[in-house]
This record gives sequence, structure tokens and C-alpha cells, in this order.
Amino acid sequence: MAEPRDLVDAALELSVIGSFSNLGYAIRRRMDDWADPPPSALRGCTVLVTGPTSGLGRAASEAFAALGARLVLVGRDAGKLASTAAEIGDRYPDAGIATVVADMSSLDSVSAAADAVRASESRLDVLVDNAGAIHDRRIVTSDGLEATFATMVVGPFRLVAELLPLLRAGREARVIAVTSGGMYAQSLDLDDLGYERGDFDGTRAYARAKRAQVALVREWARRLGPPGRAGLAVNAMHPGWAATPGLAASLPQFARVMRPILRSPAAGIDTLLWLATNETGARTTGKLYLDRRPRPFDRAPMTRLSADDRRRLWDDVVESARIEDPLPDW
Repeated sequence: MAEPRDLVDAALELSVIGSFSNLGYAIRRRMDDWADPPPSALRGCTVLVTGPTSGLGRAASEAFAALGARLVLVGRDAGKLASTAAEIGDRYPDAGIATVVADMSSLDSVSAAADAVRASESRLDVLVDNAGAIHDRRIVTSDGLEATFATMVVGPFRLVAELLPLLRAGREARVIAVTSGGMYAQSLDLDDLGYERGDFDGTRAYARAKRAQVALVREWARRLGPPGRAGLAVNAMHPGWAATPGLAASLPQFARVMRPILRSPAAGIDTLLWLATNETGARTTGKLYLDRRPRPFDRAPMTRLSADDRRRLWDDVVESARIEDPLPDW
């Protein structure tokens, strides 16, 4: 028989608004009696964050520093990276902070960033795949890829692949992908990953990229195997609807209407911090979490990708990333 709190959680999930808004966060936090990570939870650990200069990435970077982590901040704007590192360093003087300039939409830039990380770090304990972008028109990168898909799927895939040795050297290492609820409403056309057909829509391209991102999380986990054997867990987390500059810029009307019930950035990153510090984040792999509970990857049959679909997506992304398959599916 289901416990009352599970029934409440299920009711919130069905309502969507109740689940993704600050209401769901506040109810679940109180109902499940969440404990915050201890102040030294990440002392001695190295955490890499992509997209760390604003929104959820900035909030997470500050929180990781507060928990004692050494930070590797990866972003495309050298000036913003420098100011972010300086501000976090002023607040947390004991935090070691390295910055790496990288455009996640450029394969050469991602590879150069991986070289820089390998040169400065002996291991990675947590890698947070957070960088994202929404474009108002279809842009093709110098690598011939649609920019949204390049930034949020191909670039991060290549970065993780090139940093696998450092992750395997980490302590109960984990890769955590920050996804979006928008992916629940979008299917992924494996014959048109570059959005070449139909009228381009930046918000839909973003949601499709997030759909691909979580599908690859499942495939990484399958190919790596159990965390105890692989020494690496790969999971995704959904922050809910959080009030960030990115949301205000990309969906201004939604942000304005929903502002009273949007989550704070701190609430949005709670599950990310929990996965980075809690044993659950090291013991489980291939899962999607919202508010510290595993959630379904699909809410509508039309969006579901089969195991064969995920293998095909993996192969297509390996080809697009122009690397050898990091985990061949023998």
C-alpha cells in the first residue's frame, strides 16, 4: 500500500504545475524531511561545471565551492568566466578555481578544453553538463552541425568521452546532466537531428536536444555498467521551473506569468547538489531525478525512444563528434 507522501508526490506529478513549480519543491522538501549536504561534503573533490557564469550553473558553482570543492569552470566568455571565478573566490577564499574557455558548439574548442583540463587536473569527481543555448534561427556551426544540437548534445558528449580517464580516477565519480521539462513534450526525429526539415523553432530545438541528452544518459549508463564496476555513475536531473536569466530571455511571457510560483535558483539546483554529494548519486545510474526522486523519462508515448533508437542516436553522435566510439557496444 502506497504511503501518504507517495500519493501526494504522485498527485503533484500529475498536475505538472504543482510538480515543476516552487509549490512542489516546498511540499516535497518538508514532506520528505530533506537534509542539506554537510558543509565539507565535497572537500577534496574536483567538480567541473559547464555554463557556470549565470543561472543554475552560477548557483551550482557557488554551492559547490561552499561545500569545499575545487572548481573547474568551463564557459565560452573569458571575461564572464574571470569575473565569476573572482567573485566566487572572494566569497570562498579556500576554494581552488580553474577556468577553461570553451565554446561547446565547436569540436576543436571542446577538444582544446579537454586538453586544458587534463593538463591541470589529475582527476574529476563530478562533471555537470549544464551549458545550453536557444537560438531564434537555425545556425550551422563550422563543423556542419545545427548549433543547438552541437552545444547541448555533441559537444558535451565529446567532452565526457575525452575526460573519461579523469572521471574514472575520481572518487565515486558521477556525471550529472541538467535537463528541462520541455523535453517531455518533444519527440526526437532520428532522421533529422539537425532540424533541416520544417520551420525552425528555437524552443523546440532546445527541447529536442534535451530529449537527446537524457537518451544518451541512459546509453552511457548501459555501456558503462553498474557504478561499482565502472567507477562512474551517469544521471540526469530536472530543476523544475526556476527563475533564471535564461528563462526570462527565452520564454519572457511564460516567465512573467509564472513568476509568483517559479523556483529560486537555489531550489532548482537542490537535486543537483544532492546527486553530487549523496550516496544515491554514486550508487544509481541511468536515472532522471526531480526533487530527489527518480522520474520517468517519458510522459507521452510519442516521445519514447526504444533501446535500438538510443543505440542509433549514440552512433550518430559519435560520428558527429568525430571521435572513436568511447564505449563500443560489442
